[in-house]
Amino acid sequence: MSETAANQLPPLAVNLQYVKDLSFEVPGAPGIYASLRSQPQVSINLDVQVKRIEETPNIWEVTLAIRAEAIETPAANGDDSAKPRNVFLAELAYAGIFTLTGIAPENVEPVLLIECPRLLFPYARNILADITRESGFPPVLLQPIDFVALWQARRAQATANA
Repeated sequence: MSETAANQLPPLAVNLQYVKDLSFEVPGAPGIYASLRSQPQVSINLDVQVKRIEETPNIWEVTLAIRAEAIETPAANGDDSAKPRNVFLAELAYAGIFTLTGIAPENVEPVLLIECPRLLFPYARNILADITRESGFPPVLLQPIDFVALWQARRAQATANA
C-alpha cells in the first residue's frame, strides 16, 4: 500500500460486529412467571476484553462482556424468611473487529478500551433489552457507560497491582 493510500484510511475502522456468545437462563421457569410479585433487582457486570488478531498487527477484536443477573429479594415477595430467588441470568459477549491505522502507540490502548466499546455499546444494549423482553420480563435497559472512567479504573488497579 502506498503512503498516500495509507494516509487516506480512517484511523479507526469497524470491520465487523457480531454476537460472540449469548446465554439466557430462567432457572425457575415456568413457576417464576406465576409467582414473581415485583420487579426483580438486576445487577450488571461489564468488562471489555481486547485481543490482537494474530495475522496482522493493526487488527483487533474488542469484546464487551455483559452479565445481567436478576434476583427477587425475599422482602419483595412478602416472605422475609425466604432466600433470594434467581429470576434470570443473561450473559452477552458482543464483539467487533477493528482496524487501527496511523494511531500513535501511546493512544492504541485508550482507543481500544474507550472508543471501540463506545461504538459496540448501543448494539449490545439493544440485544440485552430484546432478549429480556422476549423472555417475558421487563427489558433490561443499560444506562450509558462512562468508558473513560472504566479505563482509568482499570489502569489504576493495574498500577496498584504492579
